[in-house]
Amino acid sequence: MAFGPEPGSRPLVGSCTTAASEAGVFPSMRLSEALASCPDLVLLEPDPAGTDEAWEAVVHRLEEAGFAVEPDEPGCAYFETDGIERLAGGLDGALRRALDAVGARWQPRIGAAARRFTAFAAAAVAPPGRVVVVDDGESALFLEPLPLDLLPLSPERREELSELGVRCLGELARLPGASVADRLGADGAEAWRLASGSDGTAVTARRPPADLAEELEFPEPVANELTLRRALSALVDRLLARPERGGRAPRRVALSARLLGGGSWRRALTLREPTAEAERLRLALAPKLVDVPGPAITLRLELGELSDSVGTQDELVRPRGNRLRERLRGGLRQVRAAAGIDAVCTVVEVAPWSRVPESRAILVPRDD
Repeated sequence: MAFGPEPGSRPLVGSCTTAASEAGVFPSMRLSEALASCPDLVLLEPDPAGTDEAWEAVVHRLEEAGFAVEPDEPGCAYFETDGIERLAGGLDGALRRALDAVGARWQPRIGAAARRFTAFAAAAVAPPGRVVVVDDGESALFLEPLPLDLLPLSPERREELSELGVRCLGELARLPGASVADRLGADGAEAWRLASGSDGTAVTARRPPADLAEELEFPEPVANELTLRRALSALVDRLLARPERGGRAPRRVALSARLLGGGSWRRALTLREPTAEAERLRLALAPKLVDVPGPAITLRLELGELSDSVGTQDELVRPRGNRLRERLRGGLRQVRAAAGIDAVCTVVEVAPWSRVPESRAILVPRDD
């Protein structure tokens, strides 16, 4: 089985099962090639709204268990155990607590290591419901035989490395970093850095969200845009009237719908400035309803990234000093809300004596 393409998107295969991978199907493969490689392939309807809801529930359970979590993509998250080991009775107790929080039905796998990529690799090879712990001194030995599929490389780059005789992380790490960067560019340099065990990126925990959501279920499937717009208007009014909003304005909004016959549709939007004006929210979200690919059973609206203050004070003169820096911090928060924590980074020099440009500095997510 594999996820089929979303309506209106490129005809590419999404995530697939192990059996499909063994038959030659992989994510981002063209749909025609996947069906030719595996005629028995079963395509599943994408459900982005259901995926986000289920993943948010998993992350929330980890946070309730005491972990500061940095979600990556649905199905992958990073967290540190230093703050909870004493409470849980050591590292093993903390990791068992995390497994219990996720739940056995999800078959979670956990990798524990001092370095981020090593922990990711350990989780990838761990059996379902188990933990693999890698000591920092044995990191290079552990990574050496693992396949290149763990690296954030495109299939074309992996095929190019395979043609050059590089088929595992250890073989890539033994190559000169400058030569890899020259041949494969920035992606290759990053892959070489991960494979060589020099990934020291710290975990940046998210701020627990204070999202508000309202859902409207239709008595029968709706495909009329006018009816959907009226439903959206009702949802906006309901959310803005919620007392827990406390007068705060949302910076991020998301609109989703359950579709007739299974599957879902979802669109997220980051506002340039937080606003709690009903008309502005309607104007921003209503054009998205044109993209709904089929009759909708339910319509759901979410408000997220609520502002810290209730209102804003406009200025008559150009801001300077602290006021200008506050506006810049607001812009950084907007970018992170739209593109993730790693969207805005700072260059930190770590090895100025190195002859390899990629080794002289690293990118660190920028704080406010």
